[in-house]
Formats: sequence, structure tokens, C-alpha cells
Amino acid sequence: MKYLGTTDDVRPHIAAADCIVLPSYYREGVPRSLLEAAAMGRAIVTSNAVGCREVVEDGVNGFLCQPRDAADLAAKLEKMIELSPAARAEMGRRGREKMEREFDERIVIDRYLATIGEILNESRNTR
Repeated sequence: MKYLGTTDDVRPHIAAADCIVLPSYYREGVPRSLLEAAAMGRAIVTSNAVGCREVVEDGVNGFLCQPRDAADLAAKLEKMIELSPAARAEMGRRGREKMEREFDERIVIDRYLATIGEILNESRNTR
């Protein structure tokens, strides 16, 4: 493993990777790094934790491991390594499709606006 330092443009690093690994256990929302990886068509290994599991469908566009379980993470990494390059590329393609279907900017903005509208309506109804 080699630390690459900081960068303002992660695209070349993601493009050079066979898969992206984020074994997070924090409740951090949906990690941007996973969204970027999936949008760039990379297979993912991440934790079955809130936020992370929203990006990965286990066995479809990556693998989910149990949070804080190094043995399970190693097993999922081994499964990823054992896949053919074509199978990893197919996982990546499915991840890209998921991003277009569920995380497109317009979809996200519309969800935020709908939620804000619901909150405002509830607020009006309780007065």
C-alpha cells in the first residue's frame, strides 16, 4: 500500500483502481468517496453500515462486510480478488447504473425539496 497524499482531483486515482474499499463504521451519511467510485464504474467493498449500504447492493455492484470485522473484510476482499477483471467491470457498470437511477443530482434535489415540503406542511397542520 502506498499513501498518495492529498489531491483536489480523485478521478485519476479512482480510474487506476480495480475496486474501491471503505471499511467505515461511522454513521457518516452516504460517503462521497463511494458515490464517486460507483459513478466512475468501480466495484466497491464497504461496510454494511448506514450510508455505505445505500451505495452497494451486496453481490451486485460490490460486497458488504460486517462493520469492525477484519476477518469478514478480508473474506470480501478475497472474493473481489477472485473475480475476473470482466466480472469486476460488470459490477462497476451496475454501480454506475445505480448512481444514475438513484443518486442523480436531480433526483437528490427533488427528494430534498419533497422532504422540506412535507416538514412545512406538517408544521402548518400542527398550528
